[in-house]
Amino acid sequence: MGLLFWEDEVDQKLQVLEAQFKELDFTKDNLTQKFEHHSKTLANQAAQDELWTAVLSFKFTPMELNILYSYVIEVLIRLHTRVLEKLPDLVRGLPTLASILRRKVKNKRIRVVWESVLEEHGMQEGDITALCTFFVAHGNKAEYYIAKVRQMYIKDVNFMITNMVKNQALQDGLLKAVQVIEKGKAVRAPEEQKSSLEELIP
Repeated sequence: MGLLFWEDEVDQKLQVLEAQFKELDFTKDNLTQKFEHHSKTLANQAAQDELWTAVLSFKFTPMELNILYSYVIEVLIRLHTRVLEKLPDLVRGLPTLASILRRKVKNKRIRVVWESVLEEHGMQEGDITALCTFFVAHGNKAEYYIAKVRQMYIKDVNFMITNMVKNQALQDGLLKAVQVIEKGKAVRAPEEQKSSLEELIP
């Protein structure tokens, strides 16, 4: 009788310990997820700060800035137009590119179309973040130049961007904007192509 009582007591203690361990595991996993999310948030914030610093510390002349602005605005308009072509029933609800970027977060249909449009043009979300940051920073004072005027002022805009833009995200975004407007699609770097393939593999 005493042995059975002792075994029951041991079982109860083991069950309590097991429950405590499970709770600790859950707490540990929860804290790990929160830490990872916080780390990503901090990393994203740091990248955003670097991007804004790069955009606001441009050393371009007004003419050079106007040329870059012209490529940026053309590619943003092109992406917006392409999305509307694929979602004709949502034309009224998506009057601007900003409305697409805002609504795609909660609307899967818009998000899927947006991602396919980026893929068509060889671009990624990071490129759009860089271009939109540039647009917000300089759009109010820059002037649009048509293609002939751009070519008359600067023969090799890619060389200008590579030499003068040191922030990698911003440099990539601007170079891709030029490629999309001049060639119809940006050419992805090998590491970006590898990353895209990895995303497709389960």
